[in-house]
Amino acid sequence: MGLAKDVTEPEPSRAEIDALAGPTVLEFGTSWCGHCRAAQPFIAAAFATHDGVRHMRIEDGGGRRLGRTFGVKLWPTLVFLADGRELARVVRPRELAPIEAGFASLDAP
Repeated sequence: MGLAKDVTEPEPSRAEIDALAGPTVLEFGTSWCGHCRAAQPFIAAAFATHDGVRHMRIEDGGGRRLGRTFGVKLWPTLVFLADGRELARVVRPRELAPIEAGFASLDAP
């Protein structure tokens, strides 16, 4: 578990995501997105202290259904899940604090 370096291929189905056990962060974006690239240092820093959380990088865009099921409109979008249930969401993070707040939602009872 921990920070994923590569995009999850093939794209999982919504049913597969909903069935995941434990804490997971879905990161929707693309490799060419400037906002996505700018957020990478903050995402990496947050995962440095949360290595027990599964990270799934999901390539989003035309023809990709998973992002639509989560209502993703801007990249990157981080969706924080516990046992397949969304607890928090961070869109276009420009600093570490919002990502840490998302991780905190996974730690809450």
